[in-house]
Amino acid sequence: MPPHTSYARFARPLAWIVLVLAAVFGAAYWWSLGRPVNLPDSPTARIACVSYAPFRLEGETPFDPYAFVPPERIDADLKALSTRFDCVRTYSMSQGLGAVPDIAGRYGMKVLMGIWLGRDPAANEREIELGLAAASRDHDTLRGIVVGNEVLLRNELSEHALAAYIERVNAATDVPVTYADVWEFWQKHPALAKVTDYITIHILPYWEDEPVAPEKAVQHVADVYQKMKAEFPGKQIMIGETGWPSQGRSRRDASASLVNEARYVREFLNYAATVDMPYNVIEAFDQPWKRDLEGTVGGFWGIFDTQARPKFAMQGPVVEEPRWTWAIAAGGAGALLFLLAGSIRRRWHGVPGWLALALAGFATGTALAAHARLLLFACRNDVEWTVGIAIGLAGGLTALSLARAIAPRLAAPVNPAAVAPSPVERRRFGIAWTDEFTPQRFFWMFVLSLYGILMVFNGRYRDFPIGLFAMPCIGFFVLALLRTRDRALMPLVEERLMAIWLVLLGASVVVQEIGANAVSWGWLALNLALALPVLIAWVGADPIGEGRLP
Repeated sequence: MPPHTSYARFARPLAWIVLVLAAVFGAAYWWSLGRPVNLPDSPTARIACVSYAPFRLEGETPFDPYAFVPPERIDADLKALSTRFDCVRTYSMSQGLGAVPDIAGRYGMKVLMGIWLGRDPAANEREIELGLAAASRDHDTLRGIVVGNEVLLRNELSEHALAAYIERVNAATDVPVTYADVWEFWQKHPALAKVTDYITIHILPYWEDEPVAPEKAVQHVADVYQKMKAEFPGKQIMIGETGWPSQGRSRRDASASLVNEARYVREFLNYAATVDMPYNVIEAFDQPWKRDLEGTVGGFWGIFDTQARPKFAMQGPVVEEPRWTWAIAAGGAGALLFLLAGSIRRRWHGVPGWLALALAGFATGTALAAHARLLLFACRNDVEWTVGIAIGLAGGLTALSLARAIAPRLAAPVNPAAVAPSPVERRRFGIAWTDEFTPQRFFWMFVLSLYGILMVFNGRYRDFPIGLFAMPCIGFFVLALLRTRDRALMPLVEERLMAIWLVLLGASVVVQEIGANAVSWGWLALNLALALPVLIAWVGADPIGEGRLP
């Protein structure tokens, strides 16, 4: 930054404000996750129908052509589900799922039996043959047959080809036959209503092209349902999928959280109790394999987790994160670690230095806890765990090294020259860096720029790793504030270019979220925190090339 700037006298107060806010925000964030949230009670713990897929354990996926779910496993699942649900909806007849109707009948449950259709004609034939055999064998258990699920949405069959499959199944059985897709696709293909006995629509407020906030989600469902009834008079309409995810990224003001899932399910059941409307909730169990398709959010639509434990109660307050006190403890551990590390080779004295280390350590500990929580939900394999842990440790070490440089500037130095030595050029790996922190800053600018590009151009299913990037971004910003009286070297041309990109990419994410996503604003703030010091140093760089050191 330029020497003796007019705002240099505000540098220390601003630095203190940022440090205090970072620590307070870390504590407040975790406290907010741990407080009980009062929600409307559900009129009942029973649900009319729920989507059922048994692929909930580690490594299981329906995309494995050799996957097979034994009847004993299905029996155990349906026995447990029968205590809460009157009906299950399946999506396929292969991989052992053809046994569902027979087993469900033993527990007094009905089945919406799915026949999976896709691009492969041979696979479609096998599904139809298995479905028709089950329709004959388990006729009294079936509430309906769903011929194809979101085939038009996936653009895997034409309307004409799909209608032919539906007509074929409908002609071979007297079990009611339907097709299921997102409600807008029924509007685009109304002719399909002529070959189905009833219409099955999916209404998922979180996934709408215009995402709906959880507080307005059930009203949105009610409005869409009435709209579809008006567009298809005389035709029974069933909601084949509706629900809310408990984890994952926010889409505009549609936030994926456990509290919002509980809110939605409870409010939907209250609404369903007031209307004559067949419905099915997605879904019984969390499905980790869906994270390959939809990111973190895809794996967390279940009413039960992967261990078949209910994720929330149907009455009473709901807590988003019961383990929140561990995050506060992580903040305390971070503060102690930073105090210990700051005492090594210390060339300053006074309470302000210790306080700065404690605040930075606490904020870093709570940020690392947020990063760890994201990894817990998002990581799918050992590689992702390894990369996530490694980058998290890098963020923590960067924050620690920055805190050791910040503390002397906020304390009283024993030797002022040791805090701001005469400028010299530093070289590492054959590259001339402006100071000892430039390699770290360059690394984080590169990683943030790369992830920012992915967020802008392919961000639909990507999480916001706020906890990870908060550590270096806030640390470099505070250090830059305290360097306002130093003489600045010209930043590397690559840094200048990345700084511009960080501003543009961060702003683009906010625009894509139409400003409704609070997390996207936090993302922009972190981008600015890392980019602005470089841009300001660029403008005020010493024309004769002299620089500053930490």
